[in-house]
Amino acid sequence: MRLVLPRLYVVLDAALITVPEIKIAEELAAAGVRLLQYRNKNAPARQLLEASRGLASALLPQGVTFFVNDRSDVAYLVGASGVHVGQEDLGVEQARTLVGPDKYVGVSTHNLEQFRRAADSSADYIAVGPVFDTKSKANPDPVVGTGFLRQVRSLTDKPIVAIGGITLDRAAEVIEAGADSVAVISDILGAPDPGERAHQFIELLGATNQAATV
Repeated sequence: MRLVLPRLYVVLDAALITVPEIKIAEELAAAGVRLLQYRNKNAPARQLLEASRGLASALLPQGVTFFVNDRSDVAYLVGASGVHVGQEDLGVEQARTLVGPDKYVGVSTHNLEQFRRAADSSADYIAVGPVFDTKSKANPDPVVGTGFLRQVRSLTDKPIVAIGGITLDRAAEVIEAGADSVAVISDILGAPDPGERAHQFIELLGATNQAATV
């Protein structure tokens, strides 16, 4: 089943929040977010499992697509929609074996070679970045810019997710460069009202989508 991505993809990074993950997740879902990934690089396995299970239980019944970052085993155990893997995690095909054939697998790429490899895999979507400078990830890869999005857009018909330093005032530019969706972390999680900020993204990206189809 082909994955149709909403324009906004929120990464709920545990390192950037100071309240329970479920609270912000509920706020984002109420604001209209329909795709959310849980990323917690430092949690022990049991804690990650419990937090992911709580998020899955809250989000999936609301029609929110829910991904677990890195951990295919956790994604499988909590019944998540799928898993998102990086270049140092399990490969796409290995991850799919663990989560099951009816789940989604997304993969991060940071250069042309990685993108081509992802395009040839069974990945359901390909993330590209960092598009801009980002502080939400330790030791980020080199910035690729919107020019790279334009370059790779013609290489695949898989959905492309742009990630890295994307703010409200840059989101439209990223979509116009060829991304199907923008992954946002700091600009939403660091906002005084994350739900309201997410709503602003949704309204902006909806207008961008309408302009693109006229």
